[in-house]
Amino acid sequence: MEGVLNAARLAGNRILEIYGREFEVEYKGDDSPLTEADKESNDAIMTFLEADYPSVPVISEENRQIPYSERSGWGRFWLVDPLDGTKEFIKKNGEFTVNIALVENGRPVFGVVYRPVTDTLYLGVEGSGAWKISGYGSPEKITGGEHYLKMERVKVVASRSHASPEVEAFVDGMQQDGKKVDFLSAGSSLKLCLVAEGSADVYPRFGPTMEWDTGAAHAVVSAAGKQVLDMQTREPLRYNKRDLLNPFFIVE
Repeated sequence: MEGVLNAARLAGNRILEIYGREFEVEYKGDDSPLTEADKESNDAIMTFLEADYPSVPVISEENRQIPYSERSGWGRFWLVDPLDGTKEFIKKNGEFTVNIALVENGRPVFGVVYRPVTDTLYLGVEGSGAWKISGYGSPEKITGGEHYLKMERVKVVASRSHASPEVEAFVDGMQQDGKKVDFLSAGSSLKLCLVAEGSADVYPRFGPTMEWDTGAAHAVVSAAGKQVLDMQTREPLRYNKRDLLNPFFIVE
């Protein structure tokens, strides 16, 4: 799987080439932004996956969306967000990532989250563990910390672009329980990775996300010993659903 890490880095380099100059922003049918960087990153990843894993299908945010009737029987597939955090990219705050996950039977078992601006890569492999790699340095094993409900002081991470009253209510509830709360803000799937590495303790998500937004980081979180749970059912998020929209979830 070393090639997947290299593909993420290559895609990140393509993104940075565009990040350093002027670029145009288009808007898709759902009003989400799209840039040349999304397309270039997707092309780099697809070229690699189609060459090295020709028999494994791909769901990518920037590809043609595949009908459920066609993909419902997929037991194994790649799940890609070539530029997670396009809004962060446009704002030029550096908090965007390249996300590549391998999903088996509805569960992400391998995930790479690459942050081009800092040359930081998070890797999660089911059954083996999770690592953070800075540049081409030695991988650093990461594990999430104690469960936030057992802590007196809790670091809550939330979206930089999607702050909500529900998150404020979540924080208020913990404060009423006597907990001290430190609030962290981050963009894209970096929020999940912060919980995976223990820099944050919990990430409640009360806004819309798609499967490609979370799949890779979900693999990192799980491999680091933490969970990504549906707010309602308290079950782990599932992938390749009929509707690729995620329910509200919590990373803990």
